[in-house]
Amino acid sequence: MADTQKWQRFELRRQGDDLVYIFVRKTRSDGTMGYQRQDLDLWIERRPNWGWVAWDSVSQSCTGRPWNVLPTDQGDHPPEGDWVSRKGPKSYVYSLGYVS
Repeated sequence: MADTQKWQRFELRRQGDDLVYIFVRKTRSDGTMGYQRQDLDLWIERRPNWGWVAWDSVSQSCTGRPWNVLPTDQGDHPPEGDWVSRKGPKSYVYSLGYVS
């Protein structure tokens, strides 16, 4: 797979029950690049000082992020590996991997 296509889609697979969410690279309304979940208007975006995160624009808070990769070590796409998320009182661990 060519590098230009490798970073177009990824899945977040929840550890424990293998629930999968697919995200696709798209241009956001503000002109920045992000990854939108296929079934909902949820985005993983690059934020200053945060790096790549799932960001809730209503509460202005981070709802998911890479577990082992610091923002300064992240490239122009979300890093593969473990991600953690928070939804209300629950937290989950996911594995991010790029797919064709």
